[in-house]
Amino acid sequence: MDQVDQSLLGAKEDFLVALPTIMEYVKVRCLSPAFDQGWESHGEIDRAVDLYRSWAEHQAIDGATVWVSEIPGRTPALVIDVPGTYHSTQTVLLYGHLDKQPAVAPWRDGTDPFEAVQRGDKIYGRGVADDGYAMFAALAGIQAARRSGGAVPRCVVFIEASEESGSPDLDAHLDKILPSLGEVGLVVCLDSGGLDFERLWITTSLRGNLVLTVSVKVLEHGVHSGSASGVVPSSFRVLRALLSRVEDESTGDLKLPILTPEVPEFYLDRAQALEEELGDPLGEAFPVVEGLSLMGDSGSDRLVRQTWRGALSVTGIEGVPEIESGGNVLRSYTKAKLSFRLPPNVDAQAAQDEIVRVLTVDPPYGAEVVVETETPAQGWVAPLPAPWLAKALNEASLLAFGKPVGYCGEGGTIPFLYTLGAKFPKAEFVATGVLGPGSNAHGPDESLSIPTAQGVAVAVAKILSAMPESMEN
Repeated sequence: MDQVDQSLLGAKEDFLVALPTIMEYVKVRCLSPAFDQGWESHGEIDRAVDLYRSWAEHQAIDGATVWVSEIPGRTPALVIDVPGTYHSTQTVLLYGHLDKQPAVAPWRDGTDPFEAVQRGDKIYGRGVADDGYAMFAALAGIQAARRSGGAVPRCVVFIEASEESGSPDLDAHLDKILPSLGEVGLVVCLDSGGLDFERLWITTSLRGNLVLTVSVKVLEHGVHSGSASGVVPSSFRVLRALLSRVEDESTGDLKLPILTPEVPEFYLDRAQALEEELGDPLGEAFPVVEGLSLMGDSGSDRLVRQTWRGALSVTGIEGVPEIESGGNVLRSYTKAKLSFRLPPNVDAQAAQDEIVRVLTVDPPYGAEVVVETETPAQGWVAPLPAPWLAKALNEASLLAFGKPVGYCGEGGTIPFLYTLGAKFPKAEFVATGVLGPGSNAHGPDESLSIPTAQGVAVAVAKILSAMPESMEN
């Protein structure tokens, strides 16, 4: 290992310095606006931004400026501008977010999701891995790259606060800072992950996402089931019939042609290669009940289903009482919240329009059916990395983890990547992060693997130190 790489490994220690602040961040209930309509008056997002800003300022990186982008009616964004060590014509934009999903379901041993707990080399708490660690890893990488003595480009760390709501405020902030960014040659997004914690994983694609609610109403108010059942159709049964229009309930496959495009051969081959190397990584990734049969015929098939096939999940339901209070009543309505994951290359708006049409046309029994939609989230397919970047990614993974880089699609949706891709069409993209088996972002017991976060910080340092001074080289 040469002296430069030894210096880049210092990013591990730099990241450890941030752990007390990350644990303090867990206490902040900075829920994304979609989950806290009163976010402005509650002040928790501002509290998180202030915590991050204070920490970044105390790092005293030579020449860095730290400021908050504020736009009336929108969540704030934190901007940390670190000048290059040479006259750089290219800017590196490093992205993360600090807003959180709500806490759901019981956490381990009754622990509070908003009180950080460290067990071994993991920190448990809402937001730690998605995406509270990102700013700290980015700055640790920048600091280590600058200390190594090599040429480091100008870096702008951008931390938004509306990602968990689909990043509705991202465009406005990017438009505000765009004139000062110069030419963005590389975008590094630290809000993704991979199939294990043993290497640097680069995200090659993301599924799109549609969130909508379907309300089925059959009565103006509930009626005794002894009187109405068998005469008035159940709102739950009508809803079930509507869902069968878009999903095969026996296989979980989506039915509409727009939701089932052919998977490109390149990604089928890549899934097969991953199966040959890793076996069935998704086969043991989830806390399934004993005896449950997973969907998919093989490890590669499950990888394809997770990353390039569409799927429907019912994520919420309304109008159904708890069992203890459920009486003999034929309920007046049932309302369900649906989440559709879309293949990466599907037009999300067109898919939403078709789903709404299919769910509302000619409803069973003439029931009242109302569909409400959220802003569609477009999927994303990563551009192939330039030769210098492909080489740097592999070297970064070897330096940080001791294993070659891995490439895989993600089953989740990250709307900001599509937005950033549209804003910076000529830039190279690196989408990576700390999420892996058991990280449980959005669920109970969300955890941050400290060694993985350290590895990501080292990888950032290596990539920055390898970036050509001219992208034409």
